[in-house]
Amino acid sequence: MIPRYSLPRMSAVWSDENKFQKMLDVEILACEALANLGKIPQKELKKIKSKAKFDVKRIERIEKTTRHDVIAFLHNIAEYIGDSSRFVHQGLTSSDVLDTGLSVMMKESADIILEDLKALKGELRKKANKYKYTIMAGRSHGVHAEPTTFGLKLALFFDEINRSIERINRAKEIISVGKISGPVGTYSNVEPYVESYVCKKLGLRPANVSTQILQRDRHAEYLSEIAIVGATLEKIATEFRNLQRTEVREVEEPFGKGQKGSSAMPHKRNPVMCERIAGLARVLRANAMVSMENVALWHERDISHSSAERIIIPDSAILLDYMLNQMTEIVKGLLVYPENMTANLAKTKGLVFSARILVELEKRGVERRRAYDIIQRCAMKVWEKGVDFKDALKGDSDFIKLVKSKEMDDFFNAAYYTKHVNTIFKKAGI
Repeated sequence: MIPRYSLPRMSAVWSDENKFQKMLDVEILACEALANLGKIPQKELKKIKSKAKFDVKRIERIEKTTRHDVIAFLHNIAEYIGDSSRFVHQGLTSSDVLDTGLSVMMKESADIILEDLKALKGELRKKANKYKYTIMAGRSHGVHAEPTTFGLKLALFFDEINRSIERINRAKEIISVGKISGPVGTYSNVEPYVESYVCKKLGLRPANVSTQILQRDRHAEYLSEIAIVGATLEKIATEFRNLQRTEVREVEEPFGKGQKGSSAMPHKRNPVMCERIAGLARVLRANAMVSMENVALWHERDISHSSAERIIIPDSAILLDYMLNQMTEIVKGLLVYPENMTANLAKTKGLVFSARILVELEKRGVERRRAYDIIQRCAMKVWEKGVDFKDALKGDSDFIKLVKSKEMDDFFNAAYYTKHVNTIFKKAGI
């Protein structure tokens, strides 16, 4: 069953209809290759291609008896093709058809995910440029550090989505492989030409070496790359969630007309979309772990990977598609409150400028440890007594000997921290 959160295009990729169509494509292309080798008469190939069909419901009914999905599929298409069906699946094993078809489906899903990533990247670019110079507090350990800009925060996400595009392209490349090499990969009853022909027609590469199956390190890499992209989305979602906290409220995810936040508290505007993304990212990581467990199989093949893959591969592709669309919606409709960013920056009464002041003392020849001690001493007065940092510095006898009072205003200018923003944007290609 396709999950309810699946979007139409991705649902179509992982539908039973598409699965059996890919299997039929492999079977017909294998027949074409065998005909090219003179092993199937051309008139029989013509019959196969004109009559070959399947019915998902009929396959399901047959499988209740055969308890084998590929045999049920072959029985069903034979019902349409007739006597010529004796040439179908000649020299092949089930995994030749299943694994090659699965690779095509995974490749198709990767193409959808790449489109999603590009759409999210476009929205991040727009927002990053809009808030390029919007000053806010940078935070480390959750505590105010130095000023940054909201645009830079978004530029960071933009750059990471670029790497996500590279990852999914790699995943697509690693899985774009097929195999039609027989029961243990020796081509005992099928010529290597058949594999080359089928793979070329499907846009795949033949595996260099295979057993009864394609090796599952490929599938593990595919799901691992998906999980990493999911982790990036969780990272973005977590940042927005933190910035939406009541005490911060610098951004909010979109809140639609008629939307409700709580059954008990009518005032609530909760970051539910971001929280959903954070939760689903955990599922992607769990699925990637299962895919790694599938790499080590017995000898030339066992079936322990198969049941798990029927869940983890479609679910991971469907989940990431959904998560990317959700995040694109969040970024597009993100509510940003620059006035709260300014107010929050002022809450630490100038402490965010301490690093710059440390550098200024060093420029004046003050030994770093002494300069640090002077500034920290003044900073602790701000934390403990609530005084303004600038006043604490002016009231410190050691500091005032080193810096003229009229110089201090420049030390507390937030524009100092934006002088290289444009350079960073250019490096990121924004």
